[in-house]
Amino acid sequence: MPDITLRRATADDSKRLTRLVRGSGAYRGDYAAMVDGYQVGAAYIEHHPVFVAVDGSDGRVLGFYALLVDEAELDLAFVADSAQGLGIGRLLMAHMAEQARAAGLTSVKVVAHPPAEEFYLRTGARRTGTVRASGRIHWDRPELRYDVA
Repeated sequence: MPDITLRRATADDSKRLTRLVRGSGAYRGDYAAMVDGYQVGAAYIEHHPVFVAVDGSDGRVLGFYALLVDEAELDLAFVADSAQGLGIGRLLMAHMAEQARAAGLTSVKVVAHPPAEEFYLRTGARRTGTVRASGRIHWDRPELRYDVA
């Protein structure tokens, strides 16, 4: 595993995080509509706890997550395709749980991209239901929860 640093995202990270989301191999084919035109904006980063995993050797962003504290929900979680399988996602979820606890949350909801469900289950989430297809999203999504208290 590369030397990883976790840090709070800044508005300057907006373009890199947007590229990571739009370029994710998990959102090709039928799922492409989810990220088509998606932007991780500077205002979003400044308003929510967004943390990035950065390669200490070259400063490359390897992954990130965004926690919506008021909603007790993990809104975004991505690991770069080239960094998959290195433990970065697990590191991000452990950090997210720490941040949620520090914010006084007892659990965090996740409405998952269907192919990501197994990842969330492996990192401690439990399945709580299903969010039915609606709007631009034409498939049901698993709803999960991390108990962080």
